[in-house]
Amino acid sequence: MGELLKPYVISNVGMSLDGKLATIDNDSRISGEEDLKRVHNIRKNVDGIMVGIGTILKDDPRLTVHKIDAKIGDNPIRIVIDSNLRIPLNARVLNKDAKTIIATTLKDTPNKIEKINKLKDMENVEIIRTGIEKVNLKKLMEILYKKGIKKILLEGGGTLNWGMFKENLVDEVSVYVAPKIFGGVGAPTYVDGEGFKTVDECVKLKLEKYYPFDEGIVLEFKVKK
Repeated sequence: MGELLKPYVISNVGMSLDGKLATIDNDSRISGEEDLKRVHNIRKNVDGIMVGIGTILKDDPRLTVHKIDAKIGDNPIRIVIDSNLRIPLNARVLNKDAKTIIATTLKDTPNKIEKINKLKDMENVEIIRTGIEKVNLKKLMEILYKKGIKKILLEGGGTLNWGMFKENLVDEVSVYVAPKIFGGVGAPTYVDGEGFKTVDECVKLKLEKYYPFDEGIVLEFKVKK
């Protein structure tokens, strides 16, 4: 079997020292202005930016390049993983600033079919369907690669990050660690999901670079394959 042809995936995250993406009340003010600019520079240099539906429902982001000097053509394609098609039709990620791909499953319900038809009527929106209960991330990567998307910035929450790491689809990790402790057993972490059972199974990283940034530190790793 041939090697999987897929985009190069950079997982970027800002987290507290104890690995949280937000507090128990979903306060996610982690990155300072300079770190936001760092992330937008990465956005400017990739073909696509990927998030899960949880990020859309919680933050309603635009997922464009706007913290640095940029023109509309610098915006990457926005990719939303949305197995049950929960995306609101007025979500900002569906605006005309860039193309948006919504990845959902092959499973149909009357409401889903109706929503797909409404989304298809929108300018710059494309639907990709793969997987039955959950989006098949490996298959999706193959489809995106064939569409010319060669580099993706993954700005997922803990659930999507787990799915991508579990399927060995991440190539690089860039983390801003803020000098803050959030605590909270229910607070979202960088990677959630089922988790690996043993150290032997886990994703292993090679530290490439680290430097002080804002009040914290940036760590850059390559994923060992």
